[in-house]
Amino acid sequence: MIPETIEAYGVRLRRTGPADVPDLVAGCADPETRRFLPALPDEYDADSARWWITEGEPAVWAAGGCAYAIADPETDRLLGGIGLTRLAVARADFEIGYWVVPWARGRGVATAATRALGERAFAAGAARLELLTHRENEASQRAALACGYRHEGVRRAASAARDGVRHDLVAWVRLADDPPGPTARLLPDLPGGRLTDGVVTLRRLEPADVDALHRLHTLPEVVANRVPPVPPDRESIARRCRLAAGYWLAGDAADLAILDAATGVLVGGCALGYDEPAIGQATLGYSVLPEARGRGLATRAVRLLAGWAFDVGVARLWAGTRVENVASQRVLERAGFRREGVLRGRMPGVDGARTDSVVFGRLASDRD
Repeated sequence: MIPETIEAYGVRLRRTGPADVPDLVAGCADPETRRFLPALPDEYDADSARWWITEGEPAVWAAGGCAYAIADPETDRLLGGIGLTRLAVARADFEIGYWVVPWARGRGVATAATRALGERAFAAGAARLELLTHRENEASQRAALACGYRHEGVRRAASAARDGVRHDLVAWVRLADDPPGPTARLLPDLPGGRLTDGVVTLRRLEPADVDALHRLHTLPEVVANRVPPVPPDRESIARRCRLAAGYWLAGDAADLAILDAATGVLVGGCALGYDEPAIGQATLGYSVLPEARGRGLATRAVRLLAGWAFDVGVARLWAGTRVENVASQRVLERAGFRREGVLRGRMPGVDGARTDSVVFGRLASDRD
C-alpha cells in the first residue's frame, strides 16, 4: 500500500488541497507545462484546479494508481505533481508521470520526486515502472536517467498535441530488481559541453543551427552522400536540431556542429552513430561548408570526435565514402583511419541505382 504522504530526497509528496489552487493554475498555465501535457484544458483556471482536487485526483486513486502534489517540505508550497497509472494488474506494471512548476525547475525536483515515489511503488509490489517523455523534453529524459530508468524504445504517435499532430514518446523503464543509482550512458555529455583543439570546436547541435545546417545539407556534393540522395527540407533539419539532445541521451547518436574556434561560426557538421553498441562499434560522418574547405578543419573535427569516442568506450569506428570522394578519403586517412575495402552497391543512388562505398576503420588500439 502506497501512503498518502511521502517525504524523501528533499521533497514532500502529499494530496493536493484547496491552498494549492493558485499555484496549480499558474503552473498549468505555463506554456512549457502545456507543451508537454496536451491533455490539460485549453483554459486552465481555478475551476479546473478544483475539479482535479475533488474529482480527478481521487479517480486516479480509485483506479489503483496514485496522484500527489510535489511540495517543498519546509514551506509546503506546490512544486509540481507526480503520480502512477496502473497499466496491467497481472503484470504489476505502472506508468509514472510528473510535471514541475516554472519557479522550481532546475532544482532536481522531478528527479527527487520520481526516486521517492518509485521506491515506495516497488516496496508496495510494483514490478515495472514506465516513464514516457517527449523527444524534445531534455530535462525529463535527464531525470529518467538520473533515477536509473533505461531507454526501452519509442511509442510512435503516442501523444496528441494541441495542434492535432500526434507526437512520438520515448519509453524509459525501471524494474524492481534493477541496480541502484543513475543509468550509465553510452554517450556521456562532452566535457564542458564541447571539444576543441583551439582551431575547431565541436558542440551539440542546437535549434539555432537550422539555417546553416540546411544550407550545408542541400549542397549537391553533400546530398550525393545522403541516404537516400535527396536534399532535405528545412523542417526535417529543424527537427534534427530539436531532437539532437534526445538521441544523444538515448545513446543513439551524437550530432555535432563544427565551429571555427576563433569566430564561433558554424562551418560544418559531424555525427557519431552508435550502430552496434553490443560490440562497441560506432560510425561517423562529416561535412564542411565550401568557404571552410581546404583548411584541414574536417580532419581536425574527425580527430576530436574519434578521440572522445574512444575515451567513452567505443572500441571501433568506421566510416564510408563514395569511391570518387577522394577528398573525404584523405580526411579519414589523415585522422588515422585505415582503408578496409569496398562494399559493392552498398548505398542507394539516383533512379534506383546502387553505389559502391569505400570503408575505413579505426580501432581504439590504433591511437597514437
